[in-house]
Amino acid sequence: MIAFDRSELWFAVLVGCSVKITGLLSVAWIVAKAARTQSASFRHLVWSLGILASLMLPLLTFLLPDWDLGWRRNTEQFLWAPHPGADVSGSAGPSPVIVEVAAGAPTSSNFHALALLVWGIGFLVSSTRLFGGLARLAWVSATSSKLIDENWTRTVLEVSRKLRIKRPIRLRYGYHTALPITWGSFRPVILLPRVARKWQEDRRRVVVCHELAHIARGDWLVQILAEIARMVYWFHPLAWMAARHLRQDSEHACDDSVMNFGIEPSDYAEQLLDLAKTSNSLSSTRSAALALARQSNLERRFASMLNPYVNRKSVTGRAKSIAFLAAVFLLMPLAALRLGSQTLERIRGTIYDPSSAPVPNAIVIITGSDKNKTEMTTSGMDGRFSLIDLAPGEYNLKIVKAGFEDYKAPHILLQRDRETSRKIVLNVAPVNEEVDVVGERRPTAAPKTATKRARLGGDIQQPKLLNKLQPMYPASARAAGIEGTVLLHAVIGMDGSPLSLRVMNTEIDPELVRSALEAVSKWRYSPTLLNGEPIEVDTTITVNFRLTS
Repeated sequence: MIAFDRSELWFAVLVGCSVKITGLLSVAWIVAKAARTQSASFRHLVWSLGILASLMLPLLTFLLPDWDLGWRRNTEQFLWAPHPGADVSGSAGPSPVIVEVAAGAPTSSNFHALALLVWGIGFLVSSTRLFGGLARLAWVSATSSKLIDENWTRTVLEVSRKLRIKRPIRLRYGYHTALPITWGSFRPVILLPRVARKWQEDRRRVVVCHELAHIARGDWLVQILAEIARMVYWFHPLAWMAARHLRQDSEHACDDSVMNFGIEPSDYAEQLLDLAKTSNSLSSTRSAALALARQSNLERRFASMLNPYVNRKSVTGRAKSIAFLAAVFLLMPLAALRLGSQTLERIRGTIYDPSSAPVPNAIVIITGSDKNKTEMTTSGMDGRFSLIDLAPGEYNLKIVKAGFEDYKAPHILLQRDRETSRKIVLNVAPVNEEVDVVGERRPTAAPKTATKRARLGGDIQQPKLLNKLQPMYPASARAAGIEGTVLLHAVIGMDGSPLSLRVMNTEIDPELVRSALEAVSKWRYSPTLLNGEPIEVDTTITVNFRLTS
């Protein structure tokens, strides 16, 4: 299968997701602002859910069924209309299929491709920044030394028990680290400056409490997800704002955790200030690590930690569950909602049999007029099918289902109209029988017979030949050495008897025709069942008269 150019589809998905995350992150911003009297831990949870929802949005857009609010009734549509002058006599009837698009003129494919190229460049630059930071962290960790110190180990174990951290914590120090840095999720690492070995108990306890609070809260993984969201939506200002607020509230929440351990706010602020004075730039590791005394946010942190009225409580499990459910209830309908830009290039139709029952598992094939572009799908249990990624142009449609005639609609032109969708009806395929009648001087050999069809697909049961009388070779024709093929058309009635027998070829010996008609008129079939109900079906019977030496 050769797919069509997908630039317009992905452009529509990108635009649709961008519009939706505007709503998601706007809600997160409003809730975070309204919760300014709540704890930093709660605001961090709000931003975390908003960022996670923005990452899940593209995936859920493809997985969830469409949710149509009825806007499409007022949108323009592509109608599958036969090309002027096209011969559609071989099709099963005029059954146009609608392709819905947003109102307005279609955008050039070149523009879509250019827009996706620009997005790809921005994504590449952003990913280089993130993965470069991760690579530098890995290098710093690899070139550092393991910190083996009884005082550090005792403090880490004590704080870990209080924070219920069961994962092993690795402590390392080196020349390339100016500030305490935490990174990693399953095997977290705390990177310390080389001078950390000489720190006194008060500074050592402040650093351990802050960094282990990050680990207990899972802040590093959440921050990486925020950076990935910023990579995908690098062009969206709300994505940058969400990542910035997430990092700030993460530091505020860990500051609160430190002071909840009984450390005085003034002592904590003094320790942070001393660390900030002795630090230098973290360079490209900023986005991939969590640092204790990042200078860009110190003023707000000092103001918060010295304010005795700030709420420093952590979020309870119940509050987390309620916030998560609220995010899910907002995300699911938003992901299923199809905006106008996301309905581009979608062809839909419904396939029925003559009894108006839907036909499942029919193969739908659409081919471009140049024969180099083909898309295929199958109808669902409700008979519906959907094809995407089709640009305006000329196509050939074919629907195939065992037991039914092939539906063909050649030279279909995608053009604008406001027609309504019509159903596609598949006709039951005729039954073919062929009988060989062999004449020879010795006793006539048993003829070869073949019943072409049996029960297929579960919704149509083809007739079976139950009683077949073998045609006799006329003695006068055999003596005269006459051979030939008699083609008969009949309708198998609902009781299985052949009706309306008619000779299709007239240039044949009358004796051969008479023998064939006499025998076939006595044949009996099982009824043809469509969805359990008997119907009439056409049949073509071929009787071959041949002489052997």
